[in-house]
Amino acid sequence: MFTQLPSLKKLLLGVVISLPIASYTYADKIVVAHRGASGYLPEHSMAAKSMAYAMGVDYIEQDVVMTKDDKLVVLHDHYLDRVTNVADVYPDRKREDGRYYAIDFTFAEIKKLEMTEAFNVKEGKKSADYPQRFPLGQSHFQVHTLENEIELIQGLNASTGNDIGLYLEIKAPWFHRHEGKDISTAVLKVLKKYDYTNKSSHVYLQSFDTNELKRIKTELMPKLAMDIKLVQLMAETSWGETKEYVDGKPVDYNYDWMFKPGAMKEIATYADGVGPWKPMVVAPESTKGNLVFTSLVKDAHQAGMQVHPYTFRLDEGRIPQYAENFEDLLDIFYNKAGVDGVFTDFPDRAVNFLKENKQ
Repeated sequence: MFTQLPSLKKLLLGVVISLPIASYTYADKIVVAHRGASGYLPEHSMAAKSMAYAMGVDYIEQDVVMTKDDKLVVLHDHYLDRVTNVADVYPDRKREDGRYYAIDFTFAEIKKLEMTEAFNVKEGKKSADYPQRFPLGQSHFQVHTLENEIELIQGLNASTGNDIGLYLEIKAPWFHRHEGKDISTAVLKVLKKYDYTNKSSHVYLQSFDTNELKRIKTELMPKLAMDIKLVQLMAETSWGETKEYVDGKPVDYNYDWMFKPGAMKEIATYADGVGPWKPMVVAPESTKGNLVFTSLVKDAHQAGMQVHPYTFRLDEGRIPQYAENFEDLLDIFYNKAGVDGVFTDFPDRAVNFLKENKQ
């Protein structure tokens, strides 16, 4: 993602400002376990979710995609080949682009797969995205349904007396709708089944897809008598995170408007918060002696929204050079930038940081 910095810098030129260091209370700051405790166990595995829960996080993230038989499963992508052995078990089931899509498999078929750490295939060999994390192919992990995970978290809430929340992302709703599946309605119905129905419910629902968030806000939730908190995830257009179909062909959704004056007020008409990439909050040109903040947090707060940036990692090369270490990075975002929460693969470190710095 860091290859995208030049275009991001260009987008932010109109809004980058140097802000005085402010003082914020840590009391209401939150920690979101990004795909669970994914710095320690395979992302989105039940084990990673259980470990994150035990670490005392506020929310646990669920990325949701749909299967051929309309089951909602927890996967970061709508592909299976990045974290499972699908290419070995079903070698002939890939599409023309070489990818294996969850939507082409029933849940019963997906349950036959072994899930592992995220990897890429280089010269016929699997290479872990994060080599120092849980070893590839060890132990036994499987893809599970959204309902399985909700019941795990609610069960732990019952047995521990805690109240850990859900933080769902509907993955590629534009793709699912093009394939004939209304994933957003399906997700909302599951949330309603488990009594997540209003703003006081311990749940956030996020998406990169602006059009779908507006549809959820104005059409789907009113039909289901629901009104939960929505979050607009922010991306660079060049990432191709969201597509729109024009004359039957997919084109990249243009996110540039989100970085212009007045954008946060516009987003606040349909969302309760924003999820920016870290460099959208602390500008890429920042150094240890000169932190440069964009106006995003200030503008979002003035519009009445929360700000939960992504993704905070300990892995080699993942801590920006303007920070001394991981805790310093957290301090820069929680305290100096004033964000309301962070997504992290290492939730224990963020939980401990907030405990040690509560005022």
